[in-house]
Amino acid sequence: MKTNGARFLESLGIAFELREYEVDPNDLSAIAVAQKIGMPAAQVFKTLLTTDSHSDYVFAVIPGDAELDFKKLARAAQWRKAEMAPLKDVQPLTGYVRGGVTVFGAKKPYPIFVDETAILFDRISVSAGTRGTQLILSPDGYLRAAAALNVPVHTADLTKAPGAASASPVAGARMGEREADHPVPGVEEKRR
Repeated sequence: MKTNGARFLESLGIAFELREYEVDPNDLSAIAVAQKIGMPAAQVFKTLLTTDSHSDYVFAVIPGDAELDFKKLARAAQWRKAEMAPLKDVQPLTGYVRGGVTVFGAKKPYPIFVDETAILFDRISVSAGTRGTQLILSPDGYLRAAAALNVPVHTADLTKAPGAASASPVAGARMGEREADHPVPGVEEKRR
């Protein structure tokens, strides 16, 4: 099934694979999706709409087996605090339902914060924009496509998971600097 996310990647010439799976409405977790598509949960990234509880929103894209650390996200987004957007607001703001949210083709493009572990893999999986369909692509392809949305795109340590890649800063960051202060390497060059 072609989705808006797939069409967007095609328009950019970014290679991807569509992988469909049977949806269990009682278990929309990324871990269940990972099992169904035959990939480790650490490589199946979930896209969460978050807010500063006022009127600012960002997408947080984190591994399926990890939990979002709201303090880390708030720091990265330069907010006082971060929290999940209310579920009732997700579809009106993004056009997508829970379990099918993607940054590609959302009603409005919001800034994107991707957990830095994404770059550790040859390929990752994200929702294609509908329940039951995943996009599998390289992390570089994902980041290039995200940058094509003309919103800020950052990689940062966003999870509570022990041993997150916080020991290895993102390329371009010097030790001691916050990785989230640096946009995705090469994004500015690729936008020109």
